[in-house]
Amino acid sequence: MSPTTLSDRDILLGLFDAALAAALPEGKFRDRLPAPPDESKGGRTIVIGAGKASARMARAFEEEWGHPCEGLIVTRYGHGCETQHIEIVEAAHPVPDQAGLDAARRILELARSAGPNDLVVCLMSGGASSLLTLPAEGLTLADKQALNAALLKSGAPIGVMNRVRKSVSAIKGGRLAAAIAPARAVTYLISDVPGDDPAAIGSGPTVPEASDPEAVLGLMRTWGIEVTQKLEKIIRANTVSGDPIPGQEVHMIATPMMALKAAEAKARGFGITPLILGDAIEGEAREAAIVFAGIANCAKEHGLPAAAPCVLLSGGETTVTVRGKGRGGRSVEFLLALAIALKGRQGISAVSCDTDGVDGTEDNAGAWFDSSILEEAAARGVKPDAYLANNDGYSFFAALDRLVVTGPTLTNVNDFRAILVR
Repeated sequence: MSPTTLSDRDILLGLFDAALAAALPEGKFRDRLPAPPDESKGGRTIVIGAGKASARMARAFEEEWGHPCEGLIVTRYGHGCETQHIEIVEAAHPVPDQAGLDAARRILELARSAGPNDLVVCLMSGGASSLLTLPAEGLTLADKQALNAALLKSGAPIGVMNRVRKSVSAIKGGRLAAAIAPARAVTYLISDVPGDDPAAIGSGPTVPEASDPEAVLGLMRTWGIEVTQKLEKIIRANTVSGDPIPGQEVHMIATPMMALKAAEAKARGFGITPLILGDAIEGEAREAAIVFAGIANCAKEHGLPAAAPCVLLSGGETTVTVRGKGRGGRSVEFLLALAIALKGRQGISAVSCDTDGVDGTEDNAGAWFDSSILEEAAARGVKPDAYLANNDGYSFFAALDRLVVTGPTLTNVNDFRAILVR
């Protein structure tokens, strides 16, 4: 198929659709299923989990399992789906609420109820850190909510946020795995973190990791998170050894790179040369955009690092240090900064979306633009620099009818970005 027959929008959204399809859990449990428990000995299959993709994971698991099962999954409001045997509850994300706290308590009780003849299947994806909230002894839900809000506004990378969350949790950082023992446990993960570290996905409820209070406290101070005497005392007391637990295994069923590889194949089908720049891009969204603009301009002018027509693909999780009062998440922040940096350069267009279908807390996955975006904005009196200064990428792209709205996708492999160079 010649790329000249397709619009920039069709190409960009086609790449995003291909990436999303690769991130879905359907079919991913095949050939990865454990041996079922011995029902003659009273063995049960207990399914527990959390995250924005966890409900769809539960449904996909049921479709493949073929044996009795029971359990409880907690996902974000609006991200549930129908299952046959596994209960799905919804709670708040990114700042936890009482529903998430209640679900976490029930999940921990289910884990503790597992005996040596039982199998516990754990389904975890991005978002589990907030959804599976169970404060360490001495902390309240209000304390956790305040800490999460501070982390989100700090601009700290996801790895830092998750280390802090583990340090104040009664269930993360392998504490859920300890509750499951001595039962067999199999964890299935959909990764939303740079590097696909199992201990970082959802803050690793079933992945033991040794506590390091001094390191956590240092990170909090570095990123401007207030460390009260109460918080410091709890972090120092809430430690675990991190020793491996026998009879437990972990499988990764979808990752950011899988999504990028699917987009890569789709681009070749369009007759466009794809170049994957990385699946673990981090840092301030607007600063990353300046770097990507430079790479796109080099491709346009010099044919490097790839000759046009080409598309620059990337994933990861950028951050936004919130200074304004506008609307939008990191995807539209990145895209608006990119449009400004490109200065309306002809032949360059882009899309940036969060694969869970929710950019920040808004109703869009992200947005897209072509080279006419700044000219159109000027004609309508929409000033991009002012919107960026106010962290208001959502309103900017909404005013120009460039938002990408998918609704909840029920998966989550983090950001997807594609920059098309004609």
